[in-house]
Formats: sequence, C-alpha cells, structure tokens
Amino acid sequence: MVKNRDFDLITVVGPTASGKTALAIEIAKAFSGEIISADSMQIYKEFNILSAKPSEEELAQIKHHLIGFVPVSNEYSAAEFTEDAGAALKEIEERGNIPIMVGGTGLYIDSFLKGINFSESKPVDSKKRFELQKYSNETLLNMLSEVDKESAARIHLNDTKRLIRAIEFFYSEGYPISEHDKKSKLSAPKYKAFKLGLNFRNRDILYDRINRRVDLMFEKGIVEEVRKISKLNVSKTASAAIGYKEILPYVNSEYSLDEVKSNLKQATRRYAKRQLTWFRRDNEINWIYIDDFEDFSEVAEFTKNLVKNHFK
Repeated sequence: MVKNRDFDLITVVGPTASGKTALAIEIAKAFSGEIISADSMQIYKEFNILSAKPSEEELAQIKHHLIGFVPVSNEYSAAEFTEDAGAALKEIEERGNIPIMVGGTGLYIDSFLKGINFSESKPVDSKKRFELQKYSNETLLNMLSEVDKESAARIHLNDTKRLIRAIEFFYSEGYPISEHDKKSKLSAPKYKAFKLGLNFRNRDILYDRINRRVDLMFEKGIVEEVRKISKLNVSKTASAAIGYKEILPYVNSEYSLDEVKSNLKQATRRYAKRQLTWFRRDNEINWIYIDDFEDFSEVAEFTKNLVKNHFK
C-alpha cells in the first residue's frame, strides 16, 4: 500500500495552534508514516516551550525528524532546510514509510517542494562578506535597492542574512536574485505532495486557542527558558523567534509580566494571520475547517479518509 500512491509525501500546514502535530501523528499511525518538522523555531535545541515542540509522549509515538538539532548560536536557512529535509525524506522512503512534512513555515515547505537551489551562485570572498556585515540594516537595504529593487521591497529590514545574501548574489552573478527566484518558481516541483491545510471558519476560535497556548507556555516556564537562552550566544535567526523577542524585555526588567504576555499573544495572532495569507496562495491545499467537526476524532477520521483516496 505504501508504494502504490500518487504522491511523494503528505504536507500538513496551517497557522500556529491549529493542531497540525496531533493530526499528523494520527495520519502517520494510520499509514506507516514518519514526520519531518517544517518549523523554523523547533529546529533549535534550546527552544522547547517557546517553540511548542511536540511532547515526549508525541515524539515517542512516531519518529520525528528535524526537531531540536541546531544550537541557538547557529544561523539556519531555508537552503539548509531544503538539504536536511531531502536527506530525511530519502531515509524515510528507504524504510518503506511515508514522509509527512508538518509545520507552519511556508518558505521552508515551498522551497523544499519546488527544489529551489539556493547554492548556485559562486562564493563571495570572506573579505567582502565581512565588509557587508559591518553596515547597518538600513544601509544594506539602500545598497540592495540600487541593484535589486524587487528584492529590497520584499526582504524585511531586520532580515540581515537575506539582505546580505541578495547583495552578494548580485555582485557574484551579475544579475538580481529576484530573477533567479522567478526562474526557480517557474520550474516544475521536485516533489509531488498531497497537501492538507488546517483552518477555522470562525477566526475567534483560533485566536482563543492561541491565547490559551500562550497562557500554558507561561505556566510551563517559558520565562525561565528565555532567561537561560539569553545568556547564550544567540544567532540572529534564533533571536527573531516569536516569543523570545517578546519575553526578553521582561527578563531585562523593561516590561511587566502582563505586558509581555499580552504582547506575545498579539504577536502570535498576527503571525497566524501571516501564515494563512501565505498558504492561501496555494490552490493545491485541501483545507480542513476544524470547527466544522464535533471533536478531534472526527477531524482525524475525515482526514485519514482523504489520504486513503490517494492510494492506488
């Protein structure tokens, strides 16, 4: 059965706190699957409560990949995810199991499925990179605007790594990285995925789940986790994580506990909206509206039947 299917992998996407992990585990149990996490925070070893990693019980039920394997001192990119996820998929297939990619980091998932090659450009000499790292983000953005206005409009001011990468690409290749991205998007997908998306018709239900998750994080000790992490050498990609940057002001005695809790709930709700905006662009996603069902068991049964229809 595992071999006779019309897809390479299953993807389960959606906003934070929508129940992706629990559903993916039920699918994996039913169809001999293993889970590849596509979450830009869960990759970090030290981000446990903060990234809402699967519990020890959940991890024991189904084999998971790409969770807690990168120290917070390291930068991590979509390019590295594409490579690491490819290795995990190959390993899963060699065991005769089905890869199930689960997460809310749309860039990671899209980059992997499309097989976007981030490493085609020639390396920039270390002296040039060191010079770029000395500039402020505002200066980097201005420099990029001069050679690649499209990328400058798309890349966030705080995303130092992508700003430098885009500038490096132009000066090593002689054309904008935005052109490279367009060519990559036009190419056929590398992997065929059966795509599932979780959502809510009533957005207030999702926001209530987010608020309750944040409250639970504080009960579990997220403040102490951030306090310990703040004493380490935290990379720029890790320090941008939602939760870390919102709680740090309390650790530094700048905001009250109530203020940072409120800020984290608001930031997470906004992040959920951005996730939904990203995934809605994909017409191949089969959306499952959680509030159409009485309970989770009905959601799981409905989803398993959807998957079953894609076996030959």
